Amino acid sequence: MRKEEKQEIVQALAEQIKSYGNFYITDTAELSVEKVNNIRRKCFEQGIEIKAVKNTLIKKALIEAGVEEEDIFGTLKGASTMMFSEVANAPAKLIKELRKTGEKPLLKAAFIEATAFVGDNQLTALVNLKSKNELIADVIAALQSPAKNVISALQSGGNTVAGLVKALEERG
Repeated sequence: MRKEEKQEIVQALAEQIKSYGNFYITDTAELSVEKVNNIRRKCFEQGIEIKAVKNTLIKKALIEAGVEEEDIFGTLKGASTMMFSEVANAPAKLIKELRKTGEKPLLKAAFIEATAFVGDNQLTALVNLKSKNELIADVIAALQSPAKNVISALQSGGNTVAGLVKALEERG
């Protein structure tokens, strides 16, 4: 591969890292072609982009994208595959699902919202991360709950202050 081609790959990868804001680096070495194709198919079905890239190119792309995490650089050994998704925990869930049928892919590292997660032992924490939309829904639900109680109390208390106080006291 010529130097210009490598530079194009680094630039494209750096753009992906910037645009997604999160990525996973996994180890898929020694998997059969059939298993790798199965992983690619499942990634496609779940909107996860997957790329096998040389470690030196990954490191250059990370630096180009402004992700200078020494912990992540330390994981760039052996065969590496990168996963990108709009939903931060989607690759973790897929890896966990795939691990039901084998030992790989192994999680080398993940970078989610400017935080590095290094090592396969971080997989459960990543699976349990809530997406931005899930967090927004939780906040909205928490904000709506007190308002619903006040409205309900007003309706059941005859729309008077005394009735409101009594209804709220009954609800605890």
